[in-house]
Amino acid sequence: MINIAGVISIILFYVLILAVGIWAGRKKPPGNDSEEEVMLAGRSIGLFVGIFTMTATWVGGGYINGTAEAIYTSGLVWCQAPFGYALSLVFGGIFFANPMRKQGYVTMLDPLQDSFGSRMGGLLFLPALCGEVFWAAGILAALGATLAVIIDMDHRTSVIFSACVAVFYTLFGGLYSVAYTDVIQLFCIFIGLWMCIPFAWANPHVKPLSSMEVDWIGKVDPEYYWFYVDYGLLLVFGGIPWQVYFQRVLSSKTAGRAQVLSYVAAIGCIFMAIPPVLIGAIAKATGNIAIYYNMCYGNVYKLIFRQNASEMEIIWVMRVSILVVGLLSTVMALTIPSIYGLWSMCSDLVYVILFPQLLMVVHFKKHCNTYGSLAAYIVALVVRLSGGEKLLGLPALIHYPGWDAENEVQLFPFRTMAMVMSLFTLAFISWLSVYLFNSGYLSPESDYFNCVVNIPEDIRRVDEPSEAGEQMSVLGGVPGRLYGAASTLVGPDEKAGRINPALEPDDDDLDDPNDGPTPLFGNSSAPPPVQPFGKQTAF
Repeated sequence: MINIAGVISIILFYVLILAVGIWAGRKKPPGNDSEEEVMLAGRSIGLFVGIFTMTATWVGGGYINGTAEAIYTSGLVWCQAPFGYALSLVFGGIFFANPMRKQGYVTMLDPLQDSFGSRMGGLLFLPALCGEVFWAAGILAALGATLAVIIDMDHRTSVIFSACVAVFYTLFGGLYSVAYTDVIQLFCIFIGLWMCIPFAWANPHVKPLSSMEVDWIGKVDPEYYWFYVDYGLLLVFGGIPWQVYFQRVLSSKTAGRAQVLSYVAAIGCIFMAIPPVLIGAIAKATGNIAIYYNMCYGNVYKLIFRQNASEMEIIWVMRVSILVVGLLSTVMALTIPSIYGLWSMCSDLVYVILFPQLLMVVHFKKHCNTYGSLAAYIVALVVRLSGGEKLLGLPALIHYPGWDAENEVQLFPFRTMAMVMSLFTLAFISWLSVYLFNSGYLSPESDYFNCVVNIPEDIRRVDEPSEAGEQMSVLGGVPGRLYGAASTLVGPDEKAGRINPALEPDDDDLDDPNDGPTPLFGNSSAPPPVQPFGKQTAF
């Protein structure tokens, strides 16, 4: 029987979300459909909204329902995701937020394409896409389960309806809509969950949590220790290379604020996990979307297929991509029953493939190239797929030590092994390729990716600055997107005749007059060579 009060409350909630999304979308200046404005809200997200939207990077339906599900099925000790993702925000703030924001990037893939070329960037887009699809699917599955309980709506219908609403306001307002609806959603989650707890706890079927019959803490058996560590590392470091996180980082007014938002959001994630933990424990005692804001339109479509695409064409490609991702996520939400399974699995490929590559290009850019990137990609993918995935019906091709045949679980930390092997391969093959070309063992013509010695003349740039302090360039063909102080020839902080808001200095940077602008290609005091996404053209 349909709950009339529940139907009314859900309708009011969705009307509120749509209204706020449409209102926030109107904050975007009319006619300004630039990628910086649409993707990053003009880098003008304030501190209050920034805290909420950064926290909402992880806190959503999948976070709440998945936490409660994990507590109910396995106990508190196995509910690693809230703590793992909170730590990912901390480490992201420490090691990635500042350098990424200071360079004025637009998406997470920009530094990867900067170092490895647009086509390698297109390959690296695929694991990022898979992760976002699973994440969005977890959110939609949680929404479907919630609506099915509250208003007795069919699960499939509720999932499809929720997907349509999320896609609609995301298409309409971009990051403005996503950020401001995050505020409303987190407020409703916080108030609603704490209101539910007293009623659930007072139910006569609930036993005292201190009762010996109720084991809501759970335990980790000795044979699962390495599996437990492997999963924890996956959540912490696999929670960093996400576009939804870096979209918030890059939309911040300054690099310093991006770091602060990461730390505050980590605290918010832990705090928001308390109600679902209690609800999961209560359930144990009974005895019984921000939709993905696609990177593909700027990093894949424009740079690989249509370098001369107009802004309007790019915006339409972005909108189509949002619809496609929304459709894929809806299908996954309808076919995979476990919300926690969807939620935790989304970091898998991101951890083993993307994290090593992002770590290298942000902190060790001079020690990696396209050859190493491609080899590392293949190694990580093969090792990860060899372990299988029960949730997707993929059989294990290799039974690593400690294989649990009964439950079909790899107890060996093969995910972390895949990540470490990928990181080592990236560094080693990059070094080896440079050595072979520079020593003459391989001819310049063999430099197929044009990233070591066979650099085409049409993208060569003069490294030495002119007397006026400006860089000279020799360009033939269409340049790629440029970032940082190297993004233009008219001045270090100007872009298209105006001050580039992406390069506004932090307040902290003004305290030290000896600190100059952060160079794009290393720490040399000389102005860096201006290059469109590195030196690669063939791949």
